[in-house]
Amino acid sequence: MSDWKAKRFWKDAAVVEVDGGFTVELDGRRVKTPTKRPLTLPTRAMAEAVAAEWQAQEKQIDPRTMPVTKTANAAIDKVAVQKDEVVDMLAAYGDSDLLCYRADNPAELVARQAAEWDPMLDWAAAFLGVNLETRQGIMHQPQSPDALAEMHRRTAALDTFELAAFHDLVSLTGSLVLGFAAYEQAFDPQKIWALSRLDEVWQAEQWGRDDVAEQEAEIKRQAFLHASAMIVLSKAA
Repeated sequence: MSDWKAKRFWKDAAVVEVDGGFTVELDGRRVKTPTKRPLTLPTRAMAEAVAAEWQAQEKQIDPRTMPVTKTANAAIDKVAVQKDEVVDMLAAYGDSDLLCYRADNPAELVARQAAEWDPMLDWAAAFLGVNLETRQGIMHQPQSPDALAEMHRRTAALDTFELAAFHDLVSLTGSLVLGFAAYEQAFDPQKIWALSRLDEVWQAEQWGRDDVAEQEAEIKRQAFLHASAMIVLSKAA
């Protein structure tokens, strides 16, 4: 049974408008989530992306080729039923944001972090109204309660589908600021991802490439870009 795979049973996947948004029907039968909840999507663009994934399936269904469907399922089956916990977990990244913890040596790395990360903290101050302080070393030092409260408020304001994508934007980068930068589409997603990899790139420059680490990083990069694309679908008219 471990080799069993669901087979395609439909001819056409179509987008249908329903109460609360849109869904996808397979030959007239509405798609449901793995926990049998209605797959109600917030925008037509997201529903069209889900329909395209189902339509692209061949003889056997391969969930690995259905990332939009997977994230939508997660939003409905996981995030929606524990939204407060997800918000608290993600907002907590602001108190230990990647961009705030700086090296104290060598001078070249210190300078590179300042040159590439300081503008993002400036953006957070100007656009998010959040002033975060930098620290040297890895010892935790709390940020101001006002900054943390504002980041929590902004995180809690996201809807279920946005929050499902935002989870990956933040957890993959280790930065609430970079997560918000991607959510607001303030910078190219590739640039944001590169900023999150600054330390790893520096280490590779000093000690050489690690093929396994680079393969793992590429998987994460693709997941980050997918999450960024989900934000676009969530906000589409």
